[in-house]
Amino acid sequence: MALLPRISSKLPPDINPTKAPIAYGRRGLPKLNEELEDSELLTRQRALMALCDLVHDPENVYEAIRIGFLENLKKLLLDEDSTVRRKTTEVLYIMATHNVGRIGFIQNGVIPALAQLLNDPVDICRWNMHYALKLVSELPSGAVGVVESSLVPSLVMKLKTELEEIQELILETLSGCLRVEAFEALATGAVRILKEKLGHSSVNIRSRAAQALMAISVPLEGKNMVFEEDVFPDLVMLLEDEDAEVRAHAAGALMNSAITTQGKYAAINADAIDTLLPLINDEKSKVRLYAIKALTMLSEAPEGRKTLLHHVPAFQEQLNDSSPAVRRAAEIAVQVIEWKP
Repeated sequence: MALLPRISSKLPPDINPTKAPIAYGRRGLPKLNEELEDSELLTRQRALMALCDLVHDPENVYEAIRIGFLENLKKLLLDEDSTVRRKTTEVLYIMATHNVGRIGFIQNGVIPALAQLLNDPVDICRWNMHYALKLVSELPSGAVGVVESSLVPSLVMKLKTELEEIQELILETLSGCLRVEAFEALATGAVRILKEKLGHSSVNIRSRAAQALMAISVPLEGKNMVFEEDVFPDLVMLLEDEDAEVRAHAAGALMNSAITTQGKYAAINADAIDTLLPLINDEKSKVRLYAIKALTMLSEAPEGRKTLLHHVPAFQEQLNDSSPAVRRAAEIAVQVIEWKP
């Protein structure tokens, strides 16, 4: 099996890893903030290395934001020295692991500043930057911030050229953003690119691509594009994937895409019913839930109802499922399948 490229987190051998001595008490963070502006390269590097340790504590993140660290960090993102850029992005993604950090990013314009590194020549700088964006996009307001920074088209296009490790992060960021706004991604040809990723050898990329398609197929324009790009056979194929998350997201994408009449028939013609039926007994509740909901959508077509009437007992068995959401979905499925005009 071919080895995948790995992004190394080790410092270059000629970099002095000694951290800056931290001043005592209240003077500690302000002193480091001053050193971030120092003209001496080694001073900036040492300050950033010390800061990487400090920002694991959310109280330090809050204080750092309060005294203006983010302005200096935004400037250092464009530093000529690659180690400074790398440690700056590392500080920022650690800050973004805390809710106070993500909110600080949104309020202080850090998202567009990070985006300046989309084409950075150093792999680890780009990985750190994309990891920070992924964390921020997990907040609805953060996803809005990424969308409002007009980053979605660039992120979609980066799926064609970036390293696999970074593609995974981009797909996660896009999934958050697409729940907020799908139209820019649709205009950039996202459905076609995501379709290509469904057949990727990496399970993480397949799963995240299916998750992004699930999000992009919520608006009508997304459902229509999934139909136009003939994505249904690819989604049906993923229903038999070994990974439960892949199966769940593929079923979820079918569930959303099969709301339209053309979507229902495209799914039925792709043999979705026979492939979905075994999943209503899947070991993972999310797979069971999405499979039942997708089949409910398909039962609204006469051909789908005719087939599924023979399987009503299988749905009735799920009325005793351990998950309340699955039990409710099964109840609705039985009602829809057995409905008579």
